[in-house]
Amino acid sequence: MSLDTPSPALAPAFQTLLERVPIGEHAVIEAETVAYEHEGLPLEGYLARDVQADERRPAVLVLHDWHGVGDNVRMRAQMLARLGYVAFAADLYGAGVRPSGDDAPAEAGKYYRDLPLLRSRVAAAFSWLQQHPAVDPARLAVIGYCFGGTAALEFARTGAPLRGVVSFHGGLIAHDPSDAGQIAASLLVLTGGADPVVPDEAVVAFEQELRGAPHVDWQITTYSGAPHAFTIPGTDRYRPVADARSWRAMVCFLDEAFR
Repeated sequence: MSLDTPSPALAPAFQTLLERVPIGEHAVIEAETVAYEHEGLPLEGYLARDVQADERRPAVLVLHDWHGVGDNVRMRAQMLARLGYVAFAADLYGAGVRPSGDDAPAEAGKYYRDLPLLRSRVAAAFSWLQQHPAVDPARLAVIGYCFGGTAALEFARTGAPLRGVVSFHGGLIAHDPSDAGQIAASLLVLTGGADPVVPDEAVVAFEQELRGAPHVDWQITTYSGAPHAFTIPGTDRYRPVADARSWRAMVCFLDEAFR
């Protein structure tokens, strides 16, 4: 169900970036906080869409970094809505759990240590979005940032009926034994060439695992000089060129995936 909660204002750096994506002539973009749950745990996501659309639209599930639902995923959801998608920023932690400082890696660590829980938490949001009356359930994708990028790739391994999965500077976990054969979605992995969290050896190991599942359509793009979290504006790690290029890569990827 939805809560009648006004959309929180974005910090200036995020608002500036949002305004670079124009709103269609007849579109009316609205955003709202959404209450849902997973196995009795209250969750609080964020939905953005064009309420003037009179047909079911393709939808994108957006997964947050280790700080939880915040300005970055709210901005990205609104950007996607301006492109014509229904966008839902999932809550992977729980309502009110929005850690900062050292609490953020500690919270994310709970899920890195329990990947089945992480996958099922994504599945709860995916199921909610899939059933939304404005969504075409045959055209769904998942994107994620940092921790959310890892979560998106983990969810792909469940065999969920996705058209595409995009990871922005997410951790790459190679599995042994591999379950890459379960992946039904096309994958786009966008990573930084100066990211200590995702070193070259992690990229190679991930590629090698995917090569063992030849039916999987995948692409990995590395941006020179880009550190971890290169898409997060307002930080010293933000790299506008890599951010812009990776966003355009995602737009083209979704265009193709939703045909």
